[in-house]
Amino acid sequence: MSKYDVAVIGSGPGGYVAAIRCAQLGMKTAIIEKYSTLGGTCLNVGCIPSKALLDSSHHYEDAVKHFEEHGIEIPGEIKVNLEKMIARKQSVVDQTTGGIDFLMKKNNIDVYEGVGSFKDATHITIKGKETLEIEAKNTIIATGSKPASLPFISIDKERIITSTEALKLKEVPKHLIVIGGGVIGLELGQVYKRLGAEVTVVEYIDRIVPTMDKGVSKELNKIFKKQKMTINTSHKVKSVERVGDEIIVKADNKKGEEVEIKGDYCLVSVGRRAYTDGLNAEAAGVKLTDRGLVDVNERLQTSASNIYAIGDVIKGAMLAHKAEEEGVFVAETLAGQKPHIDYNLIPGVVYTWPEAASVGKTEEQLKEEKIEYKTGQFPMRALGRSRASMDLDGFVKILADKTTDEILGVHMVGARAADMIAEAVVAMEYRASAEDVSRMSHAHPTFTEAIKEAALAATEDRALHV
Repeated sequence: MSKYDVAVIGSGPGGYVAAIRCAQLGMKTAIIEKYSTLGGTCLNVGCIPSKALLDSSHHYEDAVKHFEEHGIEIPGEIKVNLEKMIARKQSVVDQTTGGIDFLMKKNNIDVYEGVGSFKDATHITIKGKETLEIEAKNTIIATGSKPASLPFISIDKERIITSTEALKLKEVPKHLIVIGGGVIGLELGQVYKRLGAEVTVVEYIDRIVPTMDKGVSKELNKIFKKQKMTINTSHKVKSVERVGDEIIVKADNKKGEEVEIKGDYCLVSVGRRAYTDGLNAEAAGVKLTDRGLVDVNERLQTSASNIYAIGDVIKGAMLAHKAEEEGVFVAETLAGQKPHIDYNLIPGVVYTWPEAASVGKTEEQLKEEKIEYKTGQFPMRALGRSRASMDLDGFVKILADKTTDEILGVHMVGARAADMIAEAVVAMEYRASAEDVSRMSHAHPTFTEAIKEAALAATEDRALHV
C-alpha cells in the first residue's frame, strides 16, 4: 500500500494547486481524480471553455457589426462555423489540462484515476479501472460542485440543458431560454446571442447578478437590453416542458400573472451544488452541513482533524481563484506556516462584454452594516481609450470610508474590467485610501484611468475628465 503525507481528492484549481504547494513544501503527495483529464469543472467544462467561446463569439460579433466602422471590409458573407468554434474551444481545454499533467510530473505528484472514497480517516479506496487503496496522513477534499436544478425540471441534456451541454451544442439555438440571471447564464446567453440566437433570461430575484453591487446589476441590465437580450426579473419559474423540439417555460411575474415563453433550447443555470457523491465522508468522521457542504472551521479543517476541505465543496463563493487560495492556505498550514485569506478581497467577475468586476463591500452591505461611506464614480465613455476602441459602456465606482478615506469596495462595468479589478485588490490589500490611488500615475490612454478618476471623485469630488 502506498503511503502519503497528503492526498488530494479532486483535481480542479483548488485541488491541483493544493497538491503542487504541498509538493513544493516537501510533502509526498497524491492526487485523485475520477475523470480521465485533470483540471476539474473549471478547466474542462467551466471557466476555460466558456471564455474560449466568449472570445470566439466576440470576434464574430465584431466582424459583423464593427469592422466596417473601423474601415475593415470583408468581401462576401461572414458565417459562423459552430463545429470549428467548438473544436477550437476543445483544443484550448486540451492544452490547458495537458499543462496540469506536466505540472504533476514536474512536482513528482502521483496521479490516481478513479473515485476516491474514505475507508476511514487515513485510508482512501480508489475505484477506477481497478480498485486500490492508499494511506494518507492528511487529506484535502477538493471535489468541487455540479450544476444545480429545480425539483420540477427534468434535464434531458438535449434540449433542456446545463452549462456542460451548452459548451458543445451542434447548432445555434433559434431561441435560447436561460433560467437564472447569474454569471454562468449571462455569459453563455451572450455567446449564443452573438451567434444569432434570440435569448430570454428568466430570473427569480428582482435583478440579475444579485450578489454584486446594485449599480453593477442595473448597468448590465441596461447594456443587455441594448444588445437585444430579453431580461425578465422577478419571474418565478413553475414548469419547464419539452414537446418535440420545443421547450415551453411557464413562470409567474411579480404581479402573479402567468407568462409563457417558448424556445428550442432551455439552459438551466440556477447555481451549483457541492459535490460529495461517493466520498463516503461519514466513514472518516467528516460532517456535512444541512446544505450538503463539507463543514469546516476557520482553518478549513473538517470534523476529522487530519482532513481539510477547500473550494466549491465548502461555504463561500464558488470561484476558482478562491479555491486556489484555499489550496495554498491548507498546504502551508500543514507545513506549520501561518497563512491568511481575506475573503473580503476575493474579486468576482462576469466575463460578458462589457465585463463586470467587484471586490470588497457593496453599497447595500455598507448600509446594512451602518458604515458611513462616500462614493466616487466615473463613466467609461469619458475615456479617450474607450472612444478609441468603441467600448463606451460602463463605469468604475469606488466606495471609501467617509472618515478615513480607506477604500471599502470597488465595482466596475467595462472593457477589461476582469483585468482592472486586480489594481483594486492590490490597493485594498495594502489598505490604500482613495487619495492614495488618485495620486498614482496611470498611463494614458488606458481603461485604468477610470479607476484614478473614480478615486479623485471619491476623495474631493474632483474627477478631471467629467
